[in-house]
Amino acid sequence: MAGRFFDQWHVGDSIAHEIRRTVTETDNLLFTTMTHNPQPLHLDAEAAKASEFGQILVNGTFTFSLMVGLSVGDTTLGTLVANLGYDKLTMPKPVFLGDTLRAETEVIAVKESKSRPDAGIVTFLHRCINQRGEVVCQCERAALLKKAPR
Repeated sequence: MAGRFFDQWHVGDSIAHEIRRTVTETDNLLFTTMTHNPQPLHLDAEAAKASEFGQILVNGTFTFSLMVGLSVGDTTLGTLVANLGYDKLTMPKPVFLGDTLRAETEVIAVKESKSRPDAGIVTFLHRCINQRGEVVCQCERAALLKKAPR
């Protein structure tokens, strides 16, 4: 188990996640079609060339999902009861095919669960960063985590 229990987290803890991922055309195409998103900017090279970006844009919900996925191994793997919500999702820069993405996480809140004495809530601030050092996605994730066994 790689994730940490609730009682092992403190406000200010931060992690630069080791796993990186280069986004491929196949990633974008499959995710976009699996989620029934007909946006031409994700699927149509000619439409994308005519846009202000001049190229295919990676589906933003793929970027968001990848960011969270890159963080799981170091944060909640094996200790998660449930994700309670995602908040303040922003995408300040576009992601393009061939971009290599990495994630960083900071703990911004830790609180005991009122309804579950064996768990607590950790709020993570996740950031997804491209190979140019630009933040391309960011969000807060509230996770209900198990407490360490006693």
